[in-house]
This record gives sequence, C-alpha cells and structure tokens, in this order.
Amino acid sequence: MTRVVVYSKETCPYCVKAKELLKSKGAEFEEIRIDLQPEKRDEMIARAGGRLTVPQIFIGDLHVGGYDDLFALEMAAKLNGLLGLEKAVDKRSHRRLIILGSGPAGYTAAIYAGRANLAPLVISGPQKGGQLITTTEVENFPGFPEGIDGSELMNRLEAQAKRFDSEVEFGEITAVDLAQRPFRLFQGDKLYTCDALIISTGASARYLGLESESRFKGRGVSACATCDGFFFKGQKVAVVGGGDTALEEASFLTNFCEKVFLVHRRDELRASKAMQKRVLNNPKIEILWNTAVDEVLGDETRGMTDLRVKCLKSGAQKELGATGMFVAIGHTPNTALFGDHLDIDENSYLLPQPGSTKMNIEGVFACGDVRDSVYRQGITAAGTGCMAAIDAERWLAEQA
Repeated sequence: MTRVVVYSKETCPYCVKAKELLKSKGAEFEEIRIDLQPEKRDEMIARAGGRLTVPQIFIGDLHVGGYDDLFALEMAAKLNGLLGLEKAVDKRSHRRLIILGSGPAGYTAAIYAGRANLAPLVISGPQKGGQLITTTEVENFPGFPEGIDGSELMNRLEAQAKRFDSEVEFGEITAVDLAQRPFRLFQGDKLYTCDALIISTGASARYLGLESESRFKGRGVSACATCDGFFFKGQKVAVVGGGDTALEEASFLTNFCEKVFLVHRRDELRASKAMQKRVLNNPKIEILWNTAVDEVLGDETRGMTDLRVKCLKSGAQKELGATGMFVAIGHTPNTALFGDHLDIDENSYLLPQPGSTKMNIEGVFACGDVRDSVYRQGITAAGTGCMAAIDAERWLAEQA
C-alpha cells in the first residue's frame, strides 16, 4: 500500500475529516502533529510549497494538499487508485430516505428518522459536520452550560445518529433529478435513488472576491482561525467581518497573535452583545470601523506579507503590517443543485411551504441554514431537522 503522510494539529477539524476519510477507505497513514513536533512545521511548509494551513497530505511523492483536495480526489474516483486499494464494491441501493448534509439539521433529521425505523442514509457533503465543525466554542447550544467545542458537538450528533441505524457516507451529490419518483441523485457517475429526500446542505463561507485574496488562500488567507491560527504566533493578523463568527475568530486568534485587527465596513457590529463585550474588552483587538480590504499584498515566495485597507469615509489607504487575513463575512446557501426544481427566494434560500419543511415537490423537505436567512443558529437548524424528519416520516406513511 502506498505510504500516506498527514501533517496535522490538535484543534483542526479539517484534519479530523481528512483522517476520517482515509480511515473510511481502510487506508493506513502516518500522522505528524506539527503542534507536538515544532521542527516538523518548517518541514511541512517546505514540502507543501509554502502553504500555511493544515492538514497537508502526501500520498507517496504526490502532494495532495488539504482536506478539500483529498475529497475532490474521492469525488473524481481517483483516491482508491492513488492509495493502491482495490476498487470498492458499490453497495449502494435504493433508500426510503436520503438526507443531504451533515450539520446539526442533517444529523438531527437522521436521529429522528432513525428512531422511526427509516434507516436513513446521510450523504455528508464536502464539509462533514457543517459550519459548526470550525467553531471553537459553542456557548448557546442547550444542554452544555460550560460550552462545547463545535467539532465535539458535531461528533456527538453523528454518533447519536449512527446509534439509531443511520448510515453516514462521505460524498457530494453533483446532480439531481426530482422530476420522477424514486428521486435520482448523482455523485459523478454513481446513482442513488430514494422515495423521500431531506435537503440540509447548509451554507458555505463567502469570500471577498479579490484576485489577490484567491492567490494567497492557504498562504496567509484563511476562513478558519481554528485550523490556521497556529501558524501566526506572535504576528499581527486581520479578521474581516462584524458578526458573531468574525468576533469569535478574532477572540480565538488573540491566543496566538500579537495583535488582531477587526476590519468592518460599518460603524456598528452585528454580533451578539455578549460577543461584542468580549471583543471590546480585549486589548489585543483593534476595530477598524468603516473600513474595507483593498488588497492582499505578498509574493509567490513568501506568501501574504501585508494587508492594505481603505477607509470608506475618507478614502485613505494604509497597510496594517498583518501577515494573515481571516475572512468571516457570512455565508451563501448551498442551493445551486436545486434551482431548476425547487422554489427559492431572491437570496437563493429554499422556500418551504409556510409552517412546514415541505417543498413544492412532494416528498422533498428542507431544513437548516439552506432555508433560513434569518436565524442561522445551530439550535434552530437542529429544530427544523426534527421537523423535516417528522414530515418525511408522515409523508412516507401516507404512501404505503
């Protein structure tokens, strides 16, 4: 079997997902913890061409990259060959219920559907565990008075779903046919069919859209402080945004960084009062009001070297001396697959029937952030996941 090396660190949800995917293939790998072996940090950066993000995965002499790159190989049906594994036997068959997405909505739907003896299949999507997987501390999920790490919370929800005979598979659906029943879902050239479908595909992190931002992704630009803050010890960094996620990222980064600039386009924050108080009282955080990112500076050898920002009132520009930028400006609902089939609103969120999770096609249900442009909380996502499972169970019973 081909030698596989995974460079990782403890507080890295994408490292966990990469290892889970490799384990699901039965592949053995060597894990090198750069937080426990500091000398391996520079080795990883050199082998990975200067990338400042974990995990970094190597299969033989091939530098795969991070979790997203590993997942892309699996989606392209190339991973087994690179790992030297025999082609997996396709055990997929028709299911009564398939759930797309593995965040709090998807896993809660799986728990309720599993308890109703529907034996649902959960197809994880590219971000197994959803947005909470990258949240360092969840303080407002009921039942955890001391708070809980987002990754641990999602692992518990997954374990609970599996306890009730839900099956969880790595994968991402690339096309759907909802014009006939059973519904047909395609993962490349692989076909899944089901009688009922719950969509809990959530939302994906939004970037600024700058060419320089794209050029330095993984080399100074990140959307996950939990994963990559470790690389900026003693340095100055910037967080872009003004909501709960941005303020949480800024607070977390003060554990490593000399200074954190919070770059916000407005003159007031959107985050909760508790989160605002924490940030405003942190001497390491400086808020740059009415300010936008103008350009990420750097070169191909060193990666990002500074950040130039612009005051939206005066037009004045300045460089911050920041060597890292963490983007936290909101999310876009993952509905691209469904626009030709299902009702969506002007912001591309799914539109269920009022007071229900039922979509305009019978047998299709929606829950979580893919349908919620207002609350977007883990607990509200979980609540609609419960609703979707109950709606699906009742609808399937009516078809019997």
